[in-house]
Amino acid sequence: MSNSRKDEIIKLQNEIIQSMAKRNLRSVYDDFWGKPAAPKQEAPKATATEAPKAEEPKKEENPRENIEDLKKELSGYIGLTTVKEEVDQLINWIRVEQMRKSHGLPTSELTLHMVFSGNPGTGKTMIARLMARIFHSLGILSKGQLIEVDRGDLVAGYVGQTAIKTKEVIEKAMGGVLFIDEAYALTNRGENDYGGEAVDTLLKAMEDHRDDLIVIVAGYIEPMEKFLHSNPGLESRFNRFIDFPDYTLEEMLAIFDMRCEGAGYTVDEKARKALSDLIDQESKADVKGFGNARGVRNLFETAIARQADRLGEYEGEITRDMLMLLTEEDITGVPDEIAHPETEN
Repeated sequence: MSNSRKDEIIKLQNEIIQSMAKRNLRSVYDDFWGKPAAPKQEAPKATATEAPKAEEPKKEENPRENIEDLKKELSGYIGLTTVKEEVDQLINWIRVEQMRKSHGLPTSELTLHMVFSGNPGTGKTMIARLMARIFHSLGILSKGQLIEVDRGDLVAGYVGQTAIKTKEVIEKAMGGVLFIDEAYALTNRGENDYGGEAVDTLLKAMEDHRDDLIVIVAGYIEPMEKFLHSNPGLESRFNRFIDFPDYTLEEMLAIFDMRCEGAGYTVDEKARKALSDLIDQESKADVKGFGNARGVRNLFETAIARQADRLGEYEGEITRDMLMLLTEEDITGVPDEIAHPETEN
């Protein structure tokens, strides 16, 4: 296939994806924020005899979202049934505690640092980002941003530099959630490693800024248990645990369908059967390496690339429907005549 032909196919694909994406994004934006208002006309300038109008109060830099909208967004996520229940319970507890406080009743201390455990691609980062917005909506956090880091963002290679590096990250996370992925990497390198310095700096910040900083640590289940037991301070500060189960086959197929719908693709019957078999094989063969939703995303991106190659070899006119259709060959990489050889009667 010539490069010019392949470039033409990719260009046509991109045009469809962009048009679908623009419509989807505009629809989501309008549903969430409302239709954009008509442009305001410039107000007439005050004359010498008129008193200048008072300045309008500045809008909040990061306005709080409606908690019911965030709960609706949570319920719309594919799978994650037990995670949704845990988050709903946490929201209800916070709201009741806030109401008790407003009525002068005794309240519990809000300790909201959390541990997310599970395999890669099970939605931990997605839920952490949503939790930051939820805590901001409830008035727990002043900004509601998520700062995602790992060991490399916290630990330096020389004495004294790790504390400085960790403090800089904490400063960025103030008012929001600090999300530390594969947090056990901070404590599994031996006594002469500087990860312990990062943990000590982090624990101090969690105590000093507990009113406007929430830390979520994440990783595989067993290593996370060892991580928490490695330091008494970690055990005392993290008392909320959410386990993220692997997505089921049906849920991963739904994730693939969601990506297809968002990008303007359809899947024929043979392709869907091949996709189901492939996801089932990959997830059983390598649970950690496949990465659940990440694996599905990679399959989707590979299918698109294969479709471009397949259409690039097609000599006739390429229609819109052809650009949108993913076939069995796009999923498996095996041409149809090889996958389904004709048999003689």
